[in-house]
Amino acid sequence: MRYKILLFDLDDTLLDFGANETESLTRLFRQYGYASPDELFRHYHIVNKQLWAEYENGTKTLDVVLNSRFSETMLRLGHVVDGSEWENLYRELLGEGEQIHMEGALDVCRRLSATHRLFVVTNGITRTQIKRLKQSGLYEFFEDIFDSQSIGAQKPSPAFFDHVMQHIPNFNRHEALIIGDSLSTDIKGGLQAGIDTCWIDRKRSPQSGPQAVPSTYTISGLAELLAICAEPSEAP
Repeated sequence: MRYKILLFDLDDTLLDFGANETESLTRLFRQYGYASPDELFRHYHIVNKQLWAEYENGTKTLDVVLNSRFSETMLRLGHVVDGSEWENLYRELLGEGEQIHMEGALDVCRRLSATHRLFVVTNGITRTQIKRLKQSGLYEFFEDIFDSQSIGAQKPSPAFFDHVMQHIPNFNRHEALIIGDSLSTDIKGGLQAGIDTCWIDRKRSPQSGPQAVPSTYTISGLAELLAICAEPSEAP
């Protein structure tokens, strides 16, 4: 068996974060009296995307991102709010919301956990990600969970992947595979760490131009991972 250790991204790889995010934001905005939050959504996504980009390039800390994204969003609309208070409620709603599997996630994790060692590697908040995994029914298939909050570094930084490799017993980078939907975090991080990668490209995006990041494998759905991870005699 070539791969023995599988490192899975969580959001939009195993769980549908987009659906969970939309549900949680809608409940949050309505709880604060915004019954028609379309404009809030638009401003929030602009602010949130920019803050996370600054976090990934090291110019903002995670605490600043989390505790300012709602206050900055509302300030665009002329309102002053307690960003930390909104963030705490939002994290509760994310953890309580319906955790929808990406297609094939439950079956693939169940089958691969019988033959491989599975780990989660996520740019997320420790408590929230663990709660979501448990509610989804996927938690039992994973040996450990590595998240950017507890590590103090985020994908794709070498510090994140160095921590992961140092804290998995008997880790061999030549027997590991990183699976994720993001070229800029999962695949780039794996490339820098010398670990094979599997990019999940559900939209079948053309990968071209100077920003393209090469991946060892590219699949359009999780079920295709079974063939990649099969014993040579089991492969079609």
